Order: sequence, then C-alpha cells, then structure tokens
Amino acid sequence: MKLLAHIREFIKDGTLVSRSNAKAAALLGAPAHFSFYFIFKYVFHLPYENFALRMLAVTLCLCALLKPKLSEKQQQYFPIYWHFMLIFVLPFIFTTNLLMNNFHELWLYWEIFMVFVLIMFVPNWLLFLLDLIIGVLGAIAFYVLSAPQVPLEPHFNIPLWSLVILFSIVAGYMFSFSNWQSMKAEERRKAEEKNLALEALAGGIAHEMRNPLGQISHNLDEILQELLPNRLDHSGDTTQLAELAKTIRQRVAQAQTAVNRGLHIIDMTLENFRGEDLFRHNFSSLSAAATTRKAIDEYGYASEEERHKIMLQGENDFIFRGDENSYLFVLYNLFLNALHVLRERPDGKIEIRFETGSDVNRVIVRDNGPGIPSEILNRIFDPFFTSGKKGGTGLGLAFCRRVMRSFGGDILCSSEFGKFTEFTLTFPVLDRDLIEDFEANLYAEYKSLLSGKRLLLAGNDRENLAIIQRQLAPLGLKIDEAAEGASAMSMIEAKRYDIILSDLNLPVLSASEIAKRLDAQGKEIPVIAFVSDHQPVEAKEGEEPSGIDARISMPPVLSELLQVLKISLETSREALKESLSGKTVLVVDDLDFNRRVIKSMLRKLDVTILEASNGQEALHKLDENRCDLLVMDMKMPVLDGFEASRRLRSSSSINKDIPILGLSGNLDNKALQMAKLSGMNDCLIKPVKMKLFLQKVAAMLKNERPVEV
Repeated sequence: MKLLAHIREFIKDGTLVSRSNAKAAALLGAPAHFSFYFIFKYVFHLPYENFALRMLAVTLCLCALLKPKLSEKQQQYFPIYWHFMLIFVLPFIFTTNLLMNNFHELWLYWEIFMVFVLIMFVPNWLLFLLDLIIGVLGAIAFYVLSAPQVPLEPHFNIPLWSLVILFSIVAGYMFSFSNWQSMKAEERRKAEEKNLALEALAGGIAHEMRNPLGQISHNLDEILQELLPNRLDHSGDTTQLAELAKTIRQRVAQAQTAVNRGLHIIDMTLENFRGEDLFRHNFSSLSAAATTRKAIDEYGYASEEERHKIMLQGENDFIFRGDENSYLFVLYNLFLNALHVLRERPDGKIEIRFETGSDVNRVIVRDNGPGIPSEILNRIFDPFFTSGKKGGTGLGLAFCRRVMRSFGGDILCSSEFGKFTEFTLTFPVLDRDLIEDFEANLYAEYKSLLSGKRLLLAGNDRENLAIIQRQLAPLGLKIDEAAEGASAMSMIEAKRYDIILSDLNLPVLSASEIAKRLDAQGKEIPVIAFVSDHQPVEAKEGEEPSGIDARISMPPVLSELLQVLKISLETSREALKESLSGKTVLVVDDLDFNRRVIKSMLRKLDVTILEASNGQEALHKLDENRCDLLVMDMKMPVLDGFEASRRLRSSSSINKDIPILGLSGNLDNKALQMAKLSGMNDCLIKPVKMKLFLQKVAAMLKNERPVEV
C-alpha cells in the first residue's frame, strides 16, 4: 500500500494536467485515431490496421473530457488514468503499427511525431522516458503474441534513424523544459500577485473593520456607564428614566449601524472574490428606484453624517432584469469609494438620479469629490488596480463591471479632476409587454393577501394620495382617507383597520405619534409612513423604535409598496400568533448563542421550541416528535444541514415533508444550489433579521412561498 501511495505521489508531482490539456487530448486524439484507421487502411492500403485498438484509443481520449466532472476523491486518481491513456494512444499504438507494418516508411515518420507529442504532454523527463519505454515494450509484447507472426525485414538505416529519434527526444525535451520553466515562472508570478492581493485584502478588511468594531466597543462602554448605580440613584424620576432610555436606545442604534457596516464589508469582500457567473435564468424584474433605495437604507454607514451625504431623486423609475443582491453590491462599492474621498469634505454629497431612454436606461451616481486624474481613469476597472485608498484590494470596480455586463448593460465613469466623479450604470430597455406582465404578476401575487383588507390612508397632499389610490386600486382594498392625525385617530377608534398608511409629517398628530397612541391602547395595527423623496436619506433607528413599522418614499414604487404592505401585515403580532400559535419548531445549530437568537425571535408567539446541536441529533428528535417547521444551520459538525435534509427527505419519518429553512453565514450560489438539491425550502443569511425571519416562517407554515426581500 505504501509503494502504491509513493507511485501515485510520484506521478502526481511529475504531471501537469490542465483542463486545456485534457480537452486537447480528447479533441485531437479521438478524431485522429478514428480517421487514421480508414485513411491508412483504405487510402494508403497499409498491410496492418486494428479497428478495436483504434476505437479503444478513441474512447480513452474522450473520457479525458470527464475530468472537470470528477469528485475531489476521483480527481486524485486522474493522473494515473492520464498516463495510461497517453501510453496506449501514443507509444503503444504507434510502435505496434510500426512493427506490424514491418517498419513501413510512413510509420517511421509517425514514430518521430509520436515522440514530440508525448514530450508536449509529459514535460517531466523521467516520466516521459517511463511512459515511452512502457508503451514500446507493450507494443513489442503485442507483436510477439500476435498470430500470424509478421516477419520483420527492416530496409532502413537503423543507426541513422535511431540518431534522429535520439536527437528528437533531446531537442523536444529541451523545448518542453523551457516551456515548462516558463509555465512555472508564470504560475509563480500569479501566485505572488494573488498573495499580494490577499495581503491587500487582509489589510483592507482590518482597516475597514477597525472602525465599526471600535464604534461598537465605544457604544457598549457608554451603555455600561449609563447603567452604573450612581446614574440610577434617582430611579423614581420618570424624566431621568426617559432620558436614560433614550440615550441607551441611541447607543444601541449606533452599535447596530456599526455592526451592519462590518457585515457589509464582509459581504462585499466575499462577492468581489467569488467570481461566480450570474445566470440570466435566475434574474428577476427589479425596480431601479426601489432597489436603489434599499441599497441606501441598508448600507452600513460609518456615521450619521455619511447618511446625509446621499441624496436620491426618485423620478424616472424603470424596470430592469437582474440579480438584486449583485446590484446592491455594485452600489455598495460605489458608496464605499465615494464616501471615502468625501470624508474630509463637510459639503460633500452623492447625488443619485435615474434617466430613461428609448434604448438605454441609466442610474447615475455623482459625487463632488476630488475627481480622478486622467492617467488613472482608464485603469479603474482593471482587476487588482487601486489608487489613493490605503488597504484597498482593487477588486470592487472590476466586480461592478462584471455584474453590469451580465445584466446586458455596462458601467462607465467620467470625472474632472478637482470637481466631480460620475458613474453611469446602463441597462437595456425592456419590452413594454414584459413590464406589463411584471406589474400584472405583482398584483396577482399580492391580491389574495390584501383583497378585502381595510386600510386608512392619512395625508393632506392630494397628489400623493391620488398616486397611492391608483396603485392600490386593482387589489380590492377598502380604503378610507384622513387629512390630519386627530381625525385619523377618531376613525381608528370607530372602525377596525388592518393597516395604516400615513404621511410621516401628518398635521396635528404625526405618523409616529399615531403609532405610539395605538401601542398605548394595546392596538396592534401596523403603521407605514411615506416621506418625500426630495431630501437626504434620514437615519433609521434600528428596528424603527418610534413605532413605525416601515417607511416608503414618494412617489412609491409598486413592488416596494406592495412588499411593505405584505410584510407589515404578516409580521404583525396578531397575524404571527394566528400563523404560529400551537406550532412546534425544531431549531438546529451547533452554537448555543445562535439557537438563543432564534428562540428570542419566536418567544411570546405561543410556539413550542425544540433544540438540537447537529443534524444527527435533529433526525433523532424528528423521529420522536411531530414538528411543523425545521430551522437548521447548513454547516455543523457530526452531520451538516445539507446531509440531514437529504436523509430526512428520503426517510419514512412522519416529518419527511416538513418545511426546512436553512441558515448560513455565507450564502453563495454553490450553497444555494446545494440547499435546493438537499430538499431545503428556503434559506436566510446570518445574522438573521427579525422581520424577514418571522415573515418567511409564517409564510412557510401557511405553505406559501415567502417573498424575497
């Protein structure tokens, strides 16, 4: 066994089998052996040709194409197969034909050709000689064992031909060795380049993460200071307690912002390095305005000042086909670069606007930063190019271009040094029929949930109210209107409403004040606020502690408006209790902290929670208990979530058809595909956001497909 291992290691070390080599062997060798049989037998009428040997050679060559599809375990044996194939299709068959055709002149030439080809595929001189000798000896054995015996009567100058063969081997090997050295040098250069990029990446992550981690540490220290006993001496003073609660809430919100920034740095880094192709069949129809607002809302800003630097003009919205996460990361990269250069500029701003055209639609991101020098401008989209940003990897803009071109568009940059930088994202214009189908599908998707629901629309801007009324008309909602906050409260006390959609700055009582009064009265009615889009993006304090469930910008984007209504309805406590009450959920994660996070999200909803620390333990629990939902981490020791899902789906368990929600800290395309193949129904990336988690859980327990948000 040790000898076999040493042989395998020797072959592996002396073999360079690239995908292009395997492809060349298949595409050159298979047709050549097939056609040469007929050419030599029926055109040149050579005495000997063997159809079986030729077909076996064709098969061996074609099997080399299977290399990329082999498992990791099978790949380690491929070098042995590779040498067996080369020995058979080159020295064995060529020398066999040389002998069986009695040293025919044609085969003397082909033997020299065979030596050159073998050298090209086996650059290691020792392995080359080994392959050549084994092939030649095998051919001699085949000749000796063949019947009838072909008499050998060589009529050529054997010493002279042998000298040519020897010189061919030496010359061919010298050329191959030189080529091999060049390949090794190129590999070393690429490895050094990769190491430099990884070093820059590590430095960039360390540099970027130090800020949010420092902010988290600072805010936690501030909270601890606020909670010290000497600060709570006057605990009976309600004013002081209110101020204390406000301060702590602000500190927690700032810490959450810092955490979000750190998470986005990690996500952006992973996206830039994955290099995965985006497949058009996975694309969906997206609103440029809604998706851009989502990027602005969710970006991890370093400070509140950074939020106020971004200004969005929401007119001229358009629909494009693409992948939402990839588009978000394109904008994140642009924000990161722009905010970096604007950090020292009090008047710095980033303006985002949309332009529609007959052939191309555009998203334009412009900042009033220092601009980009002309000598650098032409290189900013090159991989690994970075300038003026300490710790940068130079991957971001190359990633942006790859994404935009996968959408059928592009990303362009214009800049005037000392004045501005402007990035233009271009998108192909979609057919009107496709846009109408998109809107029709939206209404069909949301109508079953929203039809018959009672909505209070509060505001005094008739234009805004008319737009919302028009967009909601096809859904069958029962809509009442109120012009100011006091009348809105009177209507709420007189009628039962499922949801309230209010101007954030409603006269008399604002949307926030209405939400607080409803909470004080114990009424669990979602309140959604709409705000003007012609202003800097306002900060959100964590999970809207003011009582507002969500905010939308005017004019509203249909997909965004309907999605917000749906999520607010499905994640209201009343709706969740209706969906989850009496249900049993099995939470599986190897970390106790992660299980506690999920349990905290489900508490107060009358849910029975079971726990397991790995997939094997989860399967035992599912054999013993009937459950309604399985929430499971994808990567765990003993048995991971993928394999546990596969085993459950193929078992005879009473829970074999249970909905499975997979959780992972790294949801790339490969993980999503594995989750789908293993039988998981849906996936979420960790850390999990409460509203999204509860909405997906409620939808899965109702056997509905959750809305992707």
